[in-house]
Amino acid sequence: MAHDILKRILEGYRRGDLSLDQASIQVQESFYKELGYATVDTHRQSRVGYPEVVYCAGKTPQQVCGIVRAMYERGSDILATRATEEVFRPVGELYGEAEYNALGRCITIHREPPQPTETAIAVVTAGTSDLPVAEEACVTAEFYGNRVERINDVGVAGIHRLFDKLEKIRSARVVVVVAGMEGALASVVGGLVDKPVIGVPTSVGYGASFGGLAALLTMLNSCASGVAVVNIDNGFGAGYLAGMINKLA
Repeated sequence: MAHDILKRILEGYRRGDLSLDQASIQVQESFYKELGYATVDTHRQSRVGYPEVVYCAGKTPQQVCGIVRAMYERGSDILATRATEEVFRPVGELYGEAEYNALGRCITIHREPPQPTETAIAVVTAGTSDLPVAEEACVTAEFYGNRVERINDVGVAGIHRLFDKLEKIRSARVVVVVAGMEGALASVVGGLVDKPVIGVPTSVGYGASFGGLAALLTMLNSCASGVAVVNIDNGFGAGYLAGMINKLA
């Protein structure tokens, strides 16, 4: 993509459609675009295969809109995480095709919906309270063209519920396990499947869960092989990584 853009700029300069200054600006903006409050990485898709993702927490609606506009004008599809309805409202007014997933707190804009993979990612939650983080993982994985199977509320307090879903979980190419409290579900699933398991500790739980630290340490100390762990509440990171694994085949 970057090669094509540079070629187009060079041809425009040779034809006289662009001055040297205009060509220089376009070359710069093919790698990044300065907005003052943000420097948008417009070259990321060419480097790693996926465009930059907008993390909305701590940004004003106007800042998010400016970043989204810079990316959209560059031809990128848009994924924005941790977005509130207040943030989505002006984005939705700008781009009618923008969608907001309130549970996962994500904004997405697709020029053309991606064809989903034949193989699937299973996203498994321990409890209903883990759903916002799990849905962020689902939206992320689906945004990048992965088929996702949602399997909810199968935590270890009622482990028979998990056994009833094992066939569907085992049919996935990679499994994301989202759990708070003590976070034991990732180890249990890791001992039952022959696929990579990505544990997502959540900040769900009473005081001694320490905002997800207890679940994080449990998952990091898993005795089941093949379990990797992302940061607390990092549904995006899990969905992104699971998508990369799913597409390796």
